[in-house]
Amino acid sequence: MKLSDLLTGFSYIIKNASEDIEVTELVFDSRKQIVPGAVFVCISGAVHDGHAYAAAAVEAGAAAIIAEREVEVAEGVCLVVCENTREALACMSAAYFGHPAKELVTIGITGTKGKTTTSYMIRNTLELAGIKTGLIGTIEAIIGETHIPSNNTTPESYFVQKYFRDMVNAGCKCVVMEVSSQGLMLHRVGGFTFDYGIFTNLSPDHIGGNEHKDFADYLHCKSLLFKQCKVGIANYDDEHMEEVLKGHTCELETYGVAEGADLRAVNVDLHNKEGELLVSYNTTGNMEIEVTVGVPGKFTVYNSLTALAVCRHFNIPEKVIKQALRSVKVKGRVEPVEVSNRFTVMIDYAHNAMSLKSLLTTLADYNPKRIVSLFGCGGNRSRDRRFEMGEISSEYADLTVITSDNPRTEDPQAIMEDILTGVKRKDGEYVMIQDRKEAIRYCILNAKDGDVIVLAGKGHEDYQEINGVKYPMDERVLIREILAEMSEEERKAL
Repeated sequence: MKLSDLLTGFSYIIKNASEDIEVTELVFDSRKQIVPGAVFVCISGAVHDGHAYAAAAVEAGAAAIIAEREVEVAEGVCLVVCENTREALACMSAAYFGHPAKELVTIGITGTKGKTTTSYMIRNTLELAGIKTGLIGTIEAIIGETHIPSNNTTPESYFVQKYFRDMVNAGCKCVVMEVSSQGLMLHRVGGFTFDYGIFTNLSPDHIGGNEHKDFADYLHCKSLLFKQCKVGIANYDDEHMEEVLKGHTCELETYGVAEGADLRAVNVDLHNKEGELLVSYNTTGNMEIEVTVGVPGKFTVYNSLTALAVCRHFNIPEKVIKQALRSVKVKGRVEPVEVSNRFTVMIDYAHNAMSLKSLLTTLADYNPKRIVSLFGCGGNRSRDRRFEMGEISSEYADLTVITSDNPRTEDPQAIMEDILTGVKRKDGEYVMIQDRKEAIRYCILNAKDGDVIVLAGKGHEDYQEINGVKYPMDERVLIREILAEMSEEERKAL
């Protein structure tokens, strides 16, 4: 492969040697060993500046350096200077892997909340219809039968394109991916055009530090998706929709509950069926269907409407759509765990005050006997979060069970005492049980008919981090162990 084959989609200046040279590999991570003939892209990160490693890359045999400013290179090494090396990396990665997005139907989802659940709803529906679909998101990347745990909601552009190529090779026809504001800001999804771009909702988040300087910047970055897709599908009910879509270059469709949306949900019904918390509704507009979704909450209406708005473009039979939405489960997102028909147990990733409040108020809509809220807070993080989560749980749950969650290098008991400080600001009942398995056992053995027990904070995580070591700990496994360890009398009482 010649360097000139990779230099497409962005502006650049050749400062040394020629672009008509053979290259062997594309590298952007200074920690990766440089092979002779490689192209090294200097990425300016929040912690390290890749330009500082250009000389070492040349010494290791790099044939070309891509940089935002002039750096010293040896004779015969091609120096390419461009305005933004992250944009360059995205375009070069697309070319390096043979533009795999052209062989897939690409679906990108942006928004503050709902991206993960919506992505699984869309994939579940497409897969059930026989359309093999890859996924890239907060929890994992799914490529055929391979599941790769995620470090970022949207990985670096090199890996986005690599995953796309691997998906094509695995026989996938579609990919659905979560597109974070950071991913858009840092050009992680550059180098191709999405077939469908989706906007779920917007509220202040990821502002400050190394993320977004203010809400306006956050909103602007979200809006970039709608200048990079063919069809935009947006939540009509969100107050920021028009701002997000301003200057869009795509065709537009909307969904929502309010009149005026192209696809509307009507006759929404939240109901409890033998311990299952369900949502049912009808749609009007550009699709008419009656669905029941196996994920609780009013927000499920919006998430599933999004899936309907996308999947209607694939001419999927109505019975397949109904089956897909009824059976969908998203790991760690109000995920039901089968324990008893007398009460409901759910696992959720809610790990801050805002998400915990949203979760608990959602569950209250089902009029449970009690809401039991079990959670802890991570060590080496803001103490304010502990006070806030304790206060929210005490206000909106009937019983708070304070336990441990990734204490890291802090004393778990001290973290729990901080949570208790917040709990005592309101009048809710509470217990403190440091061992998480024992805390879950307590909830199950003391459950009352009609209770909803929510295990919050861990979600899809399958570890407990203590003093720099991640120990295996999956709440689903803990529940299975607890049930297996029960006496015959305890099992009969479930």
